[in-house]
Amino acid sequence: MSIVVHAKKREVGNHSTLTKLRQRGFVPAVVYGYKTEATPIAISARDYEKALRLDGENSIVTLEIDGKKLNAVLNEAQKCALKGTLVHLDFLAVNMSDALEVSVPVNLTGDSVGAKEGGILQQPNREVTVKVKPSDIPESIEIDISTLEIGDTLAVGDIRSISTFEILDTDDFLLVTVSAPKVDEEATSAAIIGAK
Repeated sequence: MSIVVHAKKREVGNHSTLTKLRQRGFVPAVVYGYKTEATPIAISARDYEKALRLDGENSIVTLEIDGKKLNAVLNEAQKCALKGTLVHLDFLAVNMSDALEVSVPVNLTGDSVGAKEGGILQQPNREVTVKVKPSDIPESIEIDISTLEIGDTLAVGDIRSISTFEILDTDDFLLVTVSAPKVDEEATSAAIIGAK
């Protein structure tokens, strides 16, 4: 069930108008998409952050704008680089019966055998793109990496058959690697010289 976030239409203003809006506890936003023209809105930062804590970033939000309700997903969130506060939000209005393409975080579970042996665990891509109905958007996709040894890799092709979601990334889209530990070259050459 989606959370209702109250919003109000706003005038497209200059920088000082937006600053005043933020000082009053609102975040400037825009909503567009299914049966909705691009509409500038302002939402309560407190209400939205509460919704985020409860349901996560990929959840469906019911935006109530001047009495009219529509279902939407967060398309983009801009944050202040210094303070980490919300600066602007983009919402995409959705039809609940149509599948969407969304980015979903990949969470690693377990401890890799190779990493325990000194291998270097890397996660080159932390998100995958899935196609799902709005009500089925997962908060994250979990991958067990406990069996990965040094030299092993894990790509989308390795998890496609076990995923309950349609993943749009290519099979070779790399998610995890466990590489051999880097040898200190100076120490190695010193050991070689010392052995002569």
